[in-house]
Amino acid sequence: MTNNQSTKGLSRIDGRLKVTGAARYSAEFAPAGMVYGVLVGSTITKGTIKSIDSKAAERAPGVLSVITHQNCPRIAGYQVEPGKKEPEKGTYKLFYNNKILFNGQPIAIVIADTFERALYAASLVKAQYNAAEHNTRLIDQKHEAFAPEGDGTSKRGEADAWKTAPFKLEQEYIIPSEVHSPMELHAIIAKWDAADRLTVWTKTQGVQDTRDGIASIFKLPRENIQVNSKFVGGAFGSALQVWPHEVAAIVAAKLVKRPVKLVLGRADMFTSVGYRPHTWQKIGIGATADGKLVGITHEAIGQTSAYEDFNEGPIGVSRATYACANVNTLYKLSALDIGSPTWMRGPGEATGAFALESALDELSYQLNIDPVELRIINHADTDPESGKPFSSKYLKEAYKLGADAIGWSDRKTKPGATAQNGWLVGYGMGGGMFGAYRDKAAARVVMKDDGTLLIQTAVSDIGPGTGTMIVTIASEEMGLPAEKIKFDLGDSSLPLAPSQGGSGTTATVGSAVYQACTDLKENFQKLAGNGGTDKPDYAAILKRNNLQKLEVTSTTNGGPERDKYAMYAWSVHFVKVLVHPATGVVKIDKAVCVADCGHVVSPKTARSQLIGGAIGGIGMALMEEVVIDHRYGRLVNNNFADYHVPVNADIPQIEAIFVNKPDPYINPMGAKGMAEIALIGMAPAVANAVYNATGKRVRELPITPDKLLGKDGAMES
Repeated sequence: MTNNQSTKGLSRIDGRLKVTGAARYSAEFAPAGMVYGVLVGSTITKGTIKSIDSKAAERAPGVLSVITHQNCPRIAGYQVEPGKKEPEKGTYKLFYNNKILFNGQPIAIVIADTFERALYAASLVKAQYNAAEHNTRLIDQKHEAFAPEGDGTSKRGEADAWKTAPFKLEQEYIIPSEVHSPMELHAIIAKWDAADRLTVWTKTQGVQDTRDGIASIFKLPRENIQVNSKFVGGAFGSALQVWPHEVAAIVAAKLVKRPVKLVLGRADMFTSVGYRPHTWQKIGIGATADGKLVGITHEAIGQTSAYEDFNEGPIGVSRATYACANVNTLYKLSALDIGSPTWMRGPGEATGAFALESALDELSYQLNIDPVELRIINHADTDPESGKPFSSKYLKEAYKLGADAIGWSDRKTKPGATAQNGWLVGYGMGGGMFGAYRDKAAARVVMKDDGTLLIQTAVSDIGPGTGTMIVTIASEEMGLPAEKIKFDLGDSSLPLAPSQGGSGTTATVGSAVYQACTDLKENFQKLAGNGGTDKPDYAAILKRNNLQKLEVTSTTNGGPERDKYAMYAWSVHFVKVLVHPATGVVKIDKAVCVADCGHVVSPKTARSQLIGGAIGGIGMALMEEVVIDHRYGRLVNNNFADYHVPVNADIPQIEAIFVNKPDPYINPMGAKGMAEIALIGMAPAVANAVYNATGKRVRELPITPDKLLGKDGAMES
């Protein structure tokens, strides 16, 4: 599908619900007797709680309870088995002891009959601490970084072979911490239906994974827990696990014997639901005069919390993206007094691609070879890691589509050679890759005698248009108009579905729906007998057989093709920037994003997905940065006034292009995921364009005016 086709396809089936306010998100339910919880956070970064005074809060109007580590009911899953030692590291245990591990750590929850009363009472909770020396600065802890589980190293061919190349460079690249910043705040309503039965409405990317996480923490049978998440207002990885605020609400509901609603404030979203980790990287890369890569060495150190090792793995892209015989990588973690990072859109690959794609661009100037041509010279025809053939790969075609659309032929090799209305003009590009995954899933399809089809699966929809994709598959397979199909999702009691993450939903859940529809059609053909046709009248067949409905549940999983082929999706981003020489302001003038992601099932929502990821990459490049006052270990820009994300004025019209050639092996639709590749590679594309415009190479994101201007206020080169 090319861009002139991108408006074709089914419109969002839930679009009207969302724009009219009829869609109900997790915080919008109201079970009878519901009360409200508000968390109290630590004001120090490391140490212990000496005492907590909650008496004033407890006496405040409407307050039902105040829970701290001193009176928290026993949480079964937190307890250490007799005879075993407390593990040194693990997931954070809420209200477990008096230790403070990061600034803003929840030390209490106040429950009251209104939100306003709970908020006021929370301000009355006072704590005294024994503060300890803390460290929240990655650069200070680099020397103490350690390898994650395993040795953290990988070597293919000769180590540091890049040093022997006639053309080479070694540079450091840094990205700051970035937060997910979804519109919808994290929220949960917890309701105990019996002593061992629980219902929750919560923001999650996977209702069944959340159910299983709660079951593990509270030692409940999975079948006794009902998790609902019908609509999710963005997540980007922030809702892939059970967080402490969810545990707090569940504990509080049990204690006060009423449903408890807890909604995080925007500031809490910066400390309580993960983020992309601050990461230092160093790349050594070398090539021959004709552009063939001789070697790549990629080192990285990523921050993690002191209590849990989070392994993002940014170095994988250097092993798998280009044909290079000699690649060695080293990844380490730096434990800081912060909350744990987590997966964020394009996890690992987005981080690593900034370093790799920037270094490759730098090398292209040394070689005097066009950046696109350099990538084509080093195109991997088979998987560099495994040697397996790719299930499909049309990256060279994507390069051409993107270059033609951006006007790459207008790019000047010499930086700063082009101006437009007083602004410097630059062109840049960057590539992205991400594994194409297919997991186990099930779907139930029910054809009713009124001619309508019901599809049920537990998958969540965090915004990409999952329901639209599912209905499109069913409509095409069953030969039914979309208005005759209803999709039921976000309910843990429905058939199996994994969390929505890793760009695997279409391949995984879509395959189950496709198979269920195929099986249902076969059953109808048996019912119809000799009267079966390619387009059966389902309602008539049911009535003829005195049936009110016909139902099928099918389960699918990836097959042996996973062992035979390397499966990836690819992207390439092209950017034209304007840079003001006097102020250092960077404007995105044009962006073209090309995805090689197999068959595009739902063109409209896929286009939105590709554009949305690109906008996230622009934010990563130009503005997103968590700032910590390291004297106190406290975030200073934990709000949307000071933590900048792109707004409409920052974004031009982005052209989304799809190669749209089916993958013959991954699933029946031939579709591969594209949510991650929509972002991966965009940040280096912007950085490379800025260099082409100015001659200034920025290797530490975000690219802000101060990094482009010299001490005298003039543009540096």
